[in-house]
Amino acid sequence: MSVRPASASRADLVADTALALLAERGMRGLTHRAVDEAAGLPQGSTSNVARTRQALLELAVRRLAEREARLLAPHEMPDPRTDGLDALADGLALAVHRALAGNRTLTLARYELALEATRRPELRTYFDAAGARFRDPLRALVTAMGSPDPERHVLSLIAWADGLMYSCVAGSFHARVPELQEVRASLRELLRGMFGAGKPVARRTEVGQDQEHDDRTERPSAERR
Repeated sequence: MSVRPASASRADLVADTALALLAERGMRGLTHRAVDEAAGLPQGSTSNVARTRQALLELAVRRLAEREARLLAPHEMPDPRTDGLDALADGLALAVHRALAGNRTLTLARYELALEATRRPELRTYFDAAGARFRDPLRALVTAMGSPDPERHVLSLIAWADGLMYSCVAGSFHARVPELQEVRASLRELLRGMFGAGKPVARRTEVGQDQEHDDRTERPSAERR
């Protein structure tokens, strides 16, 4: 099992191999010896990086967060000052679809680690911190776009995305990956249900004052006059 180029750091190689093993063999298949063998490392190499099983799991969680953060580049995220709900749906849809279409192994590993975190309080801390790297920016986005209840809306969005990914990776829809446009359409429906189909979205003008802007259409020129 080759998961990283030779130039990767030893810690990254160990973590990436651990994630691949979790997806392929489950939690029972993750051992220090198995990582050494799968990564093509001398015996004992993984123990030098992560001495205990807890340390190995924490390393895997941190690496998981790093790799999932790359699913959506910073320039692909919507700007709440200028973009509307459709832009937020487009960005979230792109990240979810990439997780489904090209990162199935990573998603399976996340499920293994999530279940293990329910039995290891010390791992729960690391897992929750990793999740905050996505939750906190999303909360900031929906708040800036005028959400009347950001916490509830963030929970709904993440629950929807997690549910879709589980269904299409490990659930009853595992044989089918939805197209990007399907994911985008579903997210737009969800967001419009949260914010209201015709709810104006606050945008920032050049002088720093808020103005209301209809997220769907511009007003006719006669109305503007």
